[in-house]
Amino acid sequence: MDCSDQPAMSCRCDMHEGIKLVMSKHPSSMKQVVNIFIALKRMKHVKPKSSEFGEEEVLNIIMENVIRERRMEAVEVTPSYDKTSTTLQCTVCDQLKKTLVKSSASPRLMAVTLRDGNSDFKVRFSLSTYVSPSVKPNASQPVCLGISNSNLYLACTNDSSPHLVLEEITGPLKTIKAGDPHENLLFFRRETGVANNTFESVKYPGWFISTDYADSKPVDMCQVPSRRLTNFALEDKQQIRS
Repeated sequence: MDCSDQPAMSCRCDMHEGIKLVMSKHPSSMKQVVNIFIALKRMKHVKPKSSEFGEEEVLNIIMENVIRERRMEAVEVTPSYDKTSTTLQCTVCDQLKKTLVKSSASPRLMAVTLRDGNSDFKVRFSLSTYVSPSVKPNASQPVCLGISNSNLYLACTNDSSPHLVLEEITGPLKTIKAGDPHENLLFFRRETGVANNTFESVKYPGWFISTDYADSKPVDMCQVPSRRLTNFALEDKQQIRS
């Protein structure tokens, strides 16, 4: 068997003597490389009757040796939220300047218009901030809203529909994962303008902390749009680093 492109390569093959290749000093073109490859491929599969390689066969041979299949499997990652060293202490009031206070009759918050001299009834909150790879930068800030100097936290629970309650928690809450019992303590805080803040439940998307237009009504959850108030101002702020 003789190979083409004699100026670049001399190739004579004898079935009893093996394969002899004599390479020239000139760099080989792609065509010459393919010719060598085809010659070797033919010798590996010698049949009494010769056969010709078509263009499709040559392409398949080259692609089989060049391309390696790589399979990528999608891995589902459970969202997690890690507590930062920053805590914001503040009081909270709604758009009508009603202040959030603790109910004496139940583990809930009330929105009440406080008169002068009644500022001691204000609840002081500790907003613990969290970070998560699943949250887009500048979109919202995951937070837990605890009552300062206590083990009470705002929690979104779901009986027939989501409701806001005060829940007693023991433990540092350093990391909260989706599906954990404490996921209902997390809220997405979104700040717009100078003083408008909304708090959306992480566990129950679309449900926001809200107050009634009427005075001395419970603070609860609602979906928007709603006839309830969902924007809050944070006052008497003090940032603490631990």
